[in-house]
Formats: sequence, structure tokens, C-alpha cells
Amino acid sequence: MTDNEKSPVAGDDAILPFQVGEAAVRGRIVRLGGVLDSILSGHQFPDAVSELVGEALCLVSMMGAALKFDGKLIFQAQGDGPISLVVADYSAGGALRAAAKYDAGLVGEAAIGSAGALLGKGHLAMTVDQGPDMERYQGITALIENSLAAAAGSYFDQSEQIPTVVKLAVGHLSVPGQDPAWRAGGMIVQFMPGEGGVRERGEEIIMSDDDRDIWERAVAFTHTIKADELLDPAISPQTLLYRLFHEDGVRIYDPQPVRADCSCNGDKVAAVLARYNEAELMDMVGDGAISVNCEFCRKNYQFNPQGELIETP
Repeated sequence: MTDNEKSPVAGDDAILPFQVGEAAVRGRIVRLGGVLDSILSGHQFPDAVSELVGEALCLVSMMGAALKFDGKLIFQAQGDGPISLVVADYSAGGALRAAAKYDAGLVGEAAIGSAGALLGKGHLAMTVDQGPDMERYQGITALIENSLAAAAGSYFDQSEQIPTVVKLAVGHLSVPGQDPAWRAGGMIVQFMPGEGGVRERGEEIIMSDDDRDIWERAVAFTHTIKADELLDPAISPQTLLYRLFHEDGVRIYDPQPVRADCSCNGDKVAAVLARYNEAELMDMVGDGAISVNCEFCRKNYQFNPQGELIETP
């Protein structure tokens, strides 16, 4: 940490931006505790699916925290494996949500912790949504690696031409007398152009010899991180960053909190139902009402046969 600077405090459910050296290497570290457990508990995924969804939430948190506008970052991994789809998104202000589609029988036979085995062949997509009046930007890369961390690094290297290394960890925390709870941690470290290094998207960054030295050290140190260091609540993000990068100096910035929050609401669902005719709506009726579950937060909305929201206490 920089000399005589009071570091901001960050713990669970927060993203901590940092800078290594003078300007060349920047990154973000995230810890997800109660937020992750709340999201995963609502879905009741098998453990293998929960691990992959937890990794996706870490990724989209760290990447979304870099947005400079009031928008949304959508992460999507899609393949032909037992888990066919993982979606997670981050909205400006720190709102997180996630969903997944999977074959329960096949997931049980796949190896936990291997994105390659669980997702199969497919693609990874990052979509930046800047709002209804702005054009979306989407980058896509093949899902050819055996982990989401490696696939995300390849995405930045190929689509953005930004040298990137990513570390992710997801697991259960067991405390005597309490039910096990899901936790996740992640770190993304990138070589960013310094002062005078402004470039267009996709344009290759040119490193000086000094830049290359500090970047190679940062990559080597980042690869030494163990999963328990990212997950252990007794090891603060500040402590971990200092352990890794104190030789070059590490500056940390204000933490950015995250929360489990879904943008669904009854009016949005009603607007979708309004596209259907009377006969189609009647086909959706069961036990006298149309029941709709949000794929992200699992909230249930009830509508009458005319597609009007039924107010519930």
C-alpha cells in the first residue's frame, strides 16, 4: 500500500479496485458471502452448477465494476455440455443476479470444477448494455478452456487486446452450529495503458521494458494465489493484495458494494403477457391463474386469465 495512506475497508460482498506500481497494472478483487449464498439458495442448484454460477458472479462483478455509466454488464457462457447456459449480470450500483440451465442427470455424472466438462464446446459472451437509447456492445470468444477464469483471460486477450489474468474460487464455509454457506472470491489483473497510452478498442497495447517487467511480476504473483486465500474471511482483501504486490507498491481504492437484486416486476411480466391473444392466455391457466416464475430470482407472479396481475399480500 502506498506510504502513509489509510486504506479503505472491504470485506464480504464488495469489490476492491487496486493499482500495482505507478499506473501500468490495475485490477479488482471481490469477495461474495451473503449475497452469493442468497442467490444460490434461491435456485437450489446442484453443487457443480452452484460453483460455476458463483464463478460467473465473481467475473461479472469485477468486470461490471469498471463501467463508467449507468448500465449493465451481462455475462453468458453457453455450451453443449450438462450445463447448457450460465447467465449473470451486474447493474450499475452493484445489483447482481444469475440463472442457469442444466440437465440434472448429466450434471451428476460430470466432474465438479471443470468448466470444460460441464459446459462442453460453446462460447462466452460479454454484453454491455448502456440503456434503451444506446447501442449494445457484445464481445464473443470460443469456450475452449477448462475454466471460466482461463476463458475470461482469453476473451480479454483476443477481443479487447488487454493482457489479463483471472483467479476464481467458490466453496462452502462451514461454521459449527450453522448451516454451510456458499462463498466466492476472485481477482482480475490487467495491463492498462498509462498516461499517454490511450488507444482504440482492440488496438494492441505496446509495453515498455519497465512495463513488461512489472506486468510479468504481477502475473507470476497472481498465479500463486490459492483458493482458500480468496475464500477465507480471516484474510482481508487488503492483506492479500499486500502479500502479493508490496514489492512494487499497491494502491487500493474505495470498495464498491454489491447486493442480490433482480429487476423483474409484475408490470414487465404483464407487458409480455399482453402480446398473447385470449386463447393463448387460456392455455397458460392452471388452477384458475397464470403463474410466472422469474428465472433469475425465482419470484412468482400470479395473473388472472386476462393477463392482469393479481395483487397478493
